[in-house]
This record gives sequence, C-alpha cells and structure tokens, in this order.
Amino acid sequence: MPLDSAVISTVDFEYLVHDRGPLMLRLFRPAGEGAFPVVIDIHGGAWNTGDLTDGEARDRSLAEAGIAVAAIDFRHATDGYPKSSIDINYAIRWVKAQADEFGIDPARVGLCGQSSGGHLAMLAAMRPDDSRYATIPVEGCTDASVKCVGLLWPVINPLSRYRNAVNLRASQDPPGWIGTIPEKHDIYWGNEATMEEGNPLLALVRGEAVKLPPAIWIQGRPDGVHDYRDPTYEGDHNEPERFTGLYRDAGGDIEFVGIENENRGQGALEPLLEFYEAKL
Repeated sequence: MPLDSAVISTVDFEYLVHDRGPLMLRLFRPAGEGAFPVVIDIHGGAWNTGDLTDGEARDRSLAEAGIAVAAIDFRHATDGYPKSSIDINYAIRWVKAQADEFGIDPARVGLCGQSSGGHLAMLAAMRPDDSRYATIPVEGCTDASVKCVGLLWPVINPLSRYRNAVNLRASQDPPGWIGTIPEKHDIYWGNEATMEEGNPLLALVRGEAVKLPPAIWIQGRPDGVHDYRDPTYEGDHNEPERFTGLYRDAGGDIEFVGIENENRGQGALEPLLEFYEAKL
C-alpha cells in the first residue's frame, strides 16, 4: 500500500506470523520526503493486556513533528517471557529492513515504552544481541541496536513491583491500584527467578555487559504504581532514582523528568519530543 505524502499516513502491516496468527505493526509516517527517524512504540498493560492502539495520540503527535512511529503488537500474557522480547527484537530488525519502502533512516531508530512497555523497551535496548531474543532471522538486517530509548513511567524492576504489590495487598489499607497486578506478574513471569533475570535494573546491579543508549525517564508524580521503593532495597531511593543512578554509574546517559501525574500522557509529549529530536 503506497504511503501518502500529503498527510500523516497510517498503514498496518503483518510484520511477523506465529502459529496463532499474525502480529501487526502500525506505521505512522510524517508528511513529506524521508528518510525520517523512526520510533518503535511498545505498549503497556502489565505484560498481559493492551495493543498497538494504546499510544495512538502520542504516535500521531510524534509523526506530526517529523518522526515516524511503528506501534507494534507482540506476544504477552500466557505466552510468557521472553516471547515479548523475541518479537520486539525481531520488530526492530524488520523495521530497519523495510527502510526504503517506509521512507525511514535505519541508522536512526529509537524505542518508546509505557509502563510494562517501558520495561520491555529498555530490556530490548540493553540486550540487542541477546541470543535468546534474536531467535527469528530477518532477511536484510541482523542489527537490533537502537540509538535511544524513551521510558514513560516504566516498571523497570518487575520483581520489586511484584513484591511491593504483594506486601501492600497484605497491609491494613491496601491501595486500589493493586487490583490483579500480582496475578498478572504470575501469568507472564511464572516465578520470581524469571522476574529477576529479565530485569533491566538488576542487570545493572549484576554488572552485566549491556548496551547503554541515551535514555529519558518521564515519571508522573505522585504514582504509587511505578514510583516506589523496593521492599528489599536498603538504600535511600525509589526505583526511578535508583535505576537512573545505576545507569549513569555504568556509563550511560539518562535524563529524568518529573511531571504531574494527572494528565501525564499529554504532559510527557514535550520532553519526549525534545529528547527524540536531540538523539535521533
């Protein structure tokens, strides 16, 4: 299907087919001539729900500003870890391989992820060469590395979020946000050992040899779902400050931006766009 250069085009593609059917990618392409930088957008939903439409307002705003966006579906829920990471790694390479058709620059690819999608985005950015993730070949591209990654209130440490939710649920006055969060962790991750392994924050604690592309963490406040202290951590910081400190200590460049949690989706657009314009 040809891309419309007069207005922002929105085109759907089957980028990968599994036994249960195709996975879809929606390309938001800016008006005008390429080659455009492109951001691959990874939806949230506690690794169990959500789809490529979740970030549509954000994706359209980026496209209006001249940045192409590829919003993707991927396996989640009972498919379990690392199936999501396999699909995301494939999607990065597939998008690069379609650069000429899409009118994008394969050397200027970034990631964006919200909540659990932020976790998956950072995991993909840090481990582009992980053999467990790069299991499906893409003709024409073997490189899943990215130039930068934008995080919107990510669940950067699934193990600490799980323990925090379980502990608060057992308290005298559990907050309403907990809902079925522990059960969703159990469905996707299976056990705490897996939550520990597929964990960007603990990968830094362990000193893993990971990639550290420029990043931004945009955090709404107050936000007990994503801005909390690990119940087993003896330091002074909540998880956002803890991760950004570890990232910098490991040699990475990461910016932290705090915004009002109310209407955070709209509030995140300006710093996110400025970040991509600078890094892509």
